[in-house]
Amino acid sequence: MRIGVLGTGNMADALATHWVRAGHDVAIGGRDADRAERLARRVGDGAKPTGLRAAAEFGEAVLAALPFGAGADVVRVLRPALAGKVLVDCSNPVGPGFRLLTEGGPSAARQLAAAAPGAHVVKAFNLCHEAVWRMRPTVFDGRPLAVPVCGDDEAALACVHELVRDVGCEPVTGGGLERAGLLEATAALFIALWVGEGADVQAIAPPLAYAAGPDPRGDVTA
Repeated sequence: MRIGVLGTGNMADALATHWVRAGHDVAIGGRDADRAERLARRVGDGAKPTGLRAAAEFGEAVLAALPFGAGADVVRVLRPALAGKVLVDCSNPVGPGFRLLTEGGPSAARQLAAAAPGAHVVKAFNLCHEAVWRMRPTVFDGRPLAVPVCGDDEAALACVHELVRDVGCEPVTGGGLERAGLLEATAALFIALWVGEGADVQAIAPPLAYAAGPDPRGDVTA
């Protein structure tokens, strides 16, 4: 698959490295040509440094590894090049005090979709720090990391499920793009608990067998 990466930061570095190792052709696009060149060299395996527009034109799938606030502006300019493409949004609109910056308005993913209505936007890869995405393999307690994926186009979702597996994780169907805001709010809560409170977020949820509570006979509901 041809993958265009918009951005030259840590998420671009972490995910693109997995994808080139999985055999995909990757173009790293950035405003700063030197940064794009340095990142492409670090990613290796033939990753190509380009500008933002060239990366959007190159990719069958395009990763928007851009800060919230800048992403929609960049995507709006690249709108013609993104038409018909899978556009993956990994951003988190989280501000000072772990505040959700989109509260009361459209999610970051919805804002990208509005900026490039011809693209098939999929929300994924937003729940973990970039250091987690650098891991090989991304396995905890013997289980691959599960990655929720939200989007409206079946072919785009299948594409992103493949990209999730190429990172060594298991995709989880998260519903349509209208649920992307829930993923972003979850990230804001998790970051507040991890960073602000030092809490073990995994300890919040009971095992799956207990998720619906016990049945009236005293047995765990399957």
